[in-house]
Amino acid sequence: MLVIGLTGGIGSGKSEALGAFERLGAATLSSDAVVHDLLGTDEVRRMLVERWGEAVLSGSEVDRDAVAQIVFNQPDELRWLEQSIFPRVGERIAAWRTALERDAAARVAVVEVPLLFEAGIEGAFDATAAVLADESLRASRAAERGHEAVEGRAGRQLSQEEKAARADHVIRNDGSLEDLERAVGELLRQLEQEAAVGP
Repeated sequence: MLVIGLTGGIGSGKSEALGAFERLGAATLSSDAVVHDLLGTDEVRRMLVERWGEAVLSGSEVDRDAVAQIVFNQPDELRWLEQSIFPRVGERIAAWRTALERDAAARVAVVEVPLLFEAGIEGAFDATAAVLADESLRASRAAERGHEAVEGRAGRQLSQEEKAARADHVIRNDGSLEDLERAVGELLRQLEQEAAVGP
């Protein structure tokens, strides 16, 4: 089984590409979804309240917007959060991968990791793929999703060009969803052939 790390800039279409991989038969996991799940656990909620107080709660749940406002304006707090959360995310991804490896039907698995290269974890994957899109398209997509503090978020990330240069594969996403799915399908066929051949 080949495990692929999928990345890209804000608004590039990483999640849409991940969805296309899933529809076409790859096993998929979103690290953002893992973080979302972790924020719902008692352990992480207690940890955040101890650090930042009750202001990060909405009722009994963690308020993701409140956390975002803290960390995207305070680099030291962001570093603390990442150092606290990343190991837990890594554990969940490893457990998911172990479970998949027991399933002989799984040829290709894809994990979406927005900060793949920035976190220096590309070595945990057999190959990497970056989703790229025209800058104006990225800006309009991010605005449609109501991303606040895009400048702060994008400032933490490598440029699209740097991600593309580091990635083993590049997926362009400048057209329709059908175009994206076609590009993902071509890459998936290539990856499946590599998985069938083996090392």
